[in-house]
Amino acid sequence: MTPEPILEPILEPAISRRAFLAGGAAATGGLVVATALGTGLATSAGAASGSAQKLAPLVLSSDLYASPEPQRLVIALARGGSTGIKFVSGPAAKMRFRAPKGSATRSWSDLVKAPLDRVGLPKGRGVYVTAPVLDTPGVWGVEARASGERVPFAIQVNAQPVAPVAGQAASRAVSPTTTDTLGVTPICTRQPACPLHTVSLSSVIGNGKPVAALFATPARCASQYCGPVLDEMLEIMGPYQDRVTFVHIEIYQSLTGTALVPTVSAWRLQTEPWLFGIDAAGTISARLDGAFGGTEMKKLLDSLVATQ
Repeated sequence: MTPEPILEPILEPAISRRAFLAGGAAATGGLVVATALGTGLATSAGAASGSAQKLAPLVLSSDLYASPEPQRLVIALARGGSTGIKFVSGPAAKMRFRAPKGSATRSWSDLVKAPLDRVGLPKGRGVYVTAPVLDTPGVWGVEARASGERVPFAIQVNAQPVAPVAGQAASRAVSPTTTDTLGVTPICTRQPACPLHTVSLSSVIGNGKPVAALFATPARCASQYCGPVLDEMLEIMGPYQDRVTFVHIEIYQSLTGTALVPTVSAWRLQTEPWLFGIDAAGTISARLDGAFGGTEMKKLLDSLVATQ
């Protein structure tokens, strides 16, 4: 099946499953509105109305779903104005959550810490990560507190995940390699190209050794996190190389157009970047999306080698 184009703006008042997020949210309590790859980073409602100094959230998690288990939520914070968006990296933030309308309990949760991870990410563009329990589908209220400000926004929680989750068998679809590009040109848009394209996922998943699979396109990533997360993985992978197989998969088949690499479609990925940890038996053990620094990547890799 031919993938649907993903360069169109997403106008519905919820996180789209078809947009490669640049990220964007109203700072006035409205729904998150994602912008598609190539359309630029959405400004906040506060910035658009002239309140340029108010903090606005940029929601980078793209596949939130109802689950009784804690779930990773990652956001960036920024201030918008006539000169553009300025990201905020620190001080520490806290968040609280409220279930959708119609839920049995709609009181706000206690405030929880949202640590800042900026290791290896673009200067000034660290991300805040927390792990709430989002056990009901629908529109959840969220309030972030940082720099003495309260930043209300909302997130869409779907009934089911789209991308693979921990506990599921990883797809063993082939991925482009230097010897079989599958028609993907280039197979790596990093300059210079990274060395993580020598083996196909189909040959290493479930082959007795854990796998770290990174889906990212440094040259075409609207959020500008893809290149840095790939660079950071190359920086930290040394101590793990003997025990983990690292594979990088690009998103698009070429530098122009919307055709996706077949592996991306097989994994049902609608946003990027993504990093999956896959155990030696071929089961997904962890996933990170949207943006992730070296701290989270090391935690994922440590968990992979601990299972051996």
